[in-house]
Amino acid sequence: FNYPALPGQVDLLRQVLREMAGSGDLESLLRYQPHGGRERDRAAVANHLLNRGLDTTPDSVVVVNGAQHGLTVVALAALRPGDLVAADSITYPGFKVIAEALRLELAPIPTTPTGPDLDALGRLCVERPVRAVYTMPTLHNPLGWVMDDGARRQLVAIARRHRLILIEDASYAYLAECPPPPLAATAPDVSVYVSGLSKNVATGLRVGFVAAPQARVPAIERAIRATAWNTPALTAAIATRWLEDGTVTRLEAEKRVDARLRQTIAGEILEPFRPLAHPNSYFTWVPLPENARADRIAATLATHGVAISTAEPFAITENPPQAIRLALGSTELGTLADALTTVRRTIEDDQYR
Repeated sequence: FNYPALPGQVDLLRQVLREMAGSGDLESLLRYQPHGGRERDRAAVANHLLNRGLDTTPDSVVVVNGAQHGLTVVALAALRPGDLVAADSITYPGFKVIAEALRLELAPIPTTPTGPDLDALGRLCVERPVRAVYTMPTLHNPLGWVMDDGARRQLVAIARRHRLILIEDASYAYLAECPPPPLAATAPDVSVYVSGLSKNVATGLRVGFVAAPQARVPAIERAIRATAWNTPALTAAIATRWLEDGTVTRLEAEKRVDARLRQTIAGEILEPFRPLAHPNSYFTWVPLPENARADRIAATLATHGVAISTAEPFAITENPPQAIRLALGSTELGTLADALTTVRRTIEDDQYR
């Protein structure tokens, strides 16, 4: 897992807690909150999303307990057991967990170096009753791509032609500089946008948000009521203060610099394996050489105190590729190069076993 934290974030938390302790609205934090979030919280998120290229209104925003909860309530609100959802053949494992829990069927979309194979998706939609597409168009986890404008237009056209729901996961989108507009900005009629503050602020701040067509908001709010009632008022209040005072924007900019530095280190050390990654990404995908095996490499690295992921958790195909995913934001910068060197040597040793 990635835990991308920067020096000084603990001091920021101390400061905001002191400010809140001295404010006059503490009593309100002890009460139930609206299922979709307080008006101030929703307005702060809507204003923040303008920086992401998404012009929405507070009435189209709901506040959730992190992006994972956001994906869950969107699926609960929009899908039913047995529905077919298309997703990249290598995709975020958290959505696989949601699909299993809600008894959704996942259909793999073949991937290319620059994004999903949308021609294959179009054929799939003709052959089978696809209900939705789960997609990460801006900084895909774990493959790192950012879909270009042409691919986004093609995906939207497929969604409209086949009446699909596009579930847009933008959890890592803040790392991409000047990306194309979100799908939800150009096709709000068929898109639901999900993101949060776990990666750009802190993983312990379980606050996320969903931007959806207003017609879908009541169903999403009912799903929030069924799963959590509301996002805890204290964490939502912290998030709103940091959204309003520019802390989130500043942390995002600093983490882009931090991620680029880490990715540069990874690229240099792992260059012989031609890893796949965005230049600003906190993770990298390493296809393994012939004869190397991901399970053996993971087991060997564990004995050296290095934890990695194989491709299996990310794959929705029967035969996962021989590859590993490295979370670059999970260790101190000073030890990153040593850990990556251990990974490189382990791969090199394994391919000649």
